[in-house]
Amino acid sequence: MNHRLQTGIALLLAGLWATALGYANLNGRSGLLDRMEASLADIRSAIIGAKTPPPVVSIVAIDDRTAAAHGYPLDRATLARLVGAITALKPKALALDILLVDRGPEEGDAALATALAQGPSVIAGAATFAQSRQQVSDAANDPLAAIPEASELLLPLPRFAESAAVGIVNVATDQTGTPRFIPLISRAADRLDPAFPLRAASVALGVDPSIEADAIMLGKLRIPTDIGQRLPVTFYGGHGSISTFSAADALDGKLAADAVVGRIVVIGSTVTGGGDVFPTPFDPVMPGVEVMSTAITHLVTGDGMVRDHRIRLIDAGVAVGLTLVLVCLIAWRRSAAGYLIIVLTLIVWAMLNLSAFAHGYWLSAALPIAAALPPALILGAAELWLDRGRARHFAEQSALLQRIEAPGLGEWLARDPNFLAKPVRQNAAVIFIDLSGFTGLSETLGPVKVSEVLSGFFEVIDEEARAHGGAITSFMGDGAMILFGLPEPADDDASRAAACAVSLCERTRAWLGAHAGFAQKKIGFKVGAHCGPIVASRLGTGDRQQITAAGDTINVGSRLMEVAARHGVELALSAEIVRAAGPDSALLQAGRMEGPLETTLRGRASHIDAWLWRSRTL
Repeated sequence: MNHRLQTGIALLLAGLWATALGYANLNGRSGLLDRMEASLADIRSAIIGAKTPPPVVSIVAIDDRTAAAHGYPLDRATLARLVGAITALKPKALALDILLVDRGPEEGDAALATALAQGPSVIAGAATFAQSRQQVSDAANDPLAAIPEASELLLPLPRFAESAAVGIVNVATDQTGTPRFIPLISRAADRLDPAFPLRAASVALGVDPSIEADAIMLGKLRIPTDIGQRLPVTFYGGHGSISTFSAADALDGKLAADAVVGRIVVIGSTVTGGGDVFPTPFDPVMPGVEVMSTAITHLVTGDGMVRDHRIRLIDAGVAVGLTLVLVCLIAWRRSAAGYLIIVLTLIVWAMLNLSAFAHGYWLSAALPIAAALPPALILGAAELWLDRGRARHFAEQSALLQRIEAPGLGEWLARDPNFLAKPVRQNAAVIFIDLSGFTGLSETLGPVKVSEVLSGFFEVIDEEARAHGGAITSFMGDGAMILFGLPEPADDDASRAAACAVSLCERTRAWLGAHAGFAQKKIGFKVGAHCGPIVASRLGTGDRQQITAAGDTINVGSRLMEVAARHGVELALSAEIVRAAGPDSALLQAGRMEGPLETTLRGRASHIDAWLWRSRTL
């Protein structure tokens, strides 16, 4: 498949995948991504580290010391004294994170109702749902559409609700139980109720909240919200990050005024075994009252995380963009530099994502990873698979080339693709070998048998050319031309050519003898060898090229086969190659030499001196 087409298809499929995930995330329908995002949010929080919260909220904790001194749970009369002691110190608002849904002794209930009415106060209610995953409406223009409807509300007794504002204390946790969001609005069949933190913030600021599509307004303060009017919660640190004081000190009159004056005071339980605890990135046991206090701080100061519809749109855009960039980079180049660019791209994205998180913008980390990783891995695996196929193809082609060209020449071509792009004049030695009488035999053998016979013959030629460092520049019917001197001429070209010519005679004779019937058909062979200047070049254009040689040396070498046939020998050589091969060549070691003979060659006016070689075995 064309690489551009392949890349285009990969980009299209990757873009569709990322868009689908982005759409699901935009509508809050990506449970697996939310679970991944929760873990990645914890990692980012741990990297950024703890920070000091603004001094706007104080916690008065019903702790172990309070329980030891006054019992647990505190009776209503003691709770009334605690509320009164704190109210006397003039807090901006008092928020009681305790459910007052059951009647107590009349005297204590009356005292508590009176204490709550002495100052701006908020008490807690709770909502229950019939299913763990609530169904919501999809009405796009309704800011309440995505708020799930509670099956039941656990509200304070009317006498307490008449003395204080009521807020719902529900939290939205992930699969590990870590609070991630505070639903700022709770909806029942016939009523809407603000969350406990929202009610405490609005009472402290002296404004009523108003609801927009992606935000809650507290006067001029705009609090961006996520799907379902939820406030993202991130923690300042571990247990105790928000100023916490013992209720025992308040009951004993020892609570410092500056811990209360001008602050929102939240009363809640931190007693060991009380059960109202949550895990957070900084602390495995965070009291629920500190979770509520953290949300109140976010609302009053506006320092909470921004994760609204706009941020989710950015998430979708980043997911699609990062996916397409990675796919393009993988398709562009698979090299050390290419992989380095991919790694740097991921590092830059991760740093920007972490920086945004540190500055209060909760951009998704899970969505881009889930969008980009599968297409990148699939494309990378496909590219590797295709590369292996290409490598296997090239290896086969290289092996084929090496069978036709000498190994040294094939390696040279691989290193220098422009080798012989322009003709080169140089010295070389050439051998021609040809079967005699085979043309007539091929008419009776048929094409299949001819192919089998010639394959064996060419195998002999190939092996001997390889063994002696020659380059087979062409197979011609039932013969071949072997050149010595490519890719570069060497001093021993002639001696190697002479040795190759002798070996070809011995091997070809043995090969002919192994085929029954060749002797009766008078099938033989002839070899000619010469050396001198040649012109080496490439023939052909584009993808169809071959290396060849031309010149008088080539013509003489070819005509010397006729000289061998005319004198009834297997090998005829020019005086030039015999002289260049030297007295220690294989010619004298393996056979007998006759000559030199002054010889005429067909098509050539001048004579040459030729030598005839005969094997010692004949």
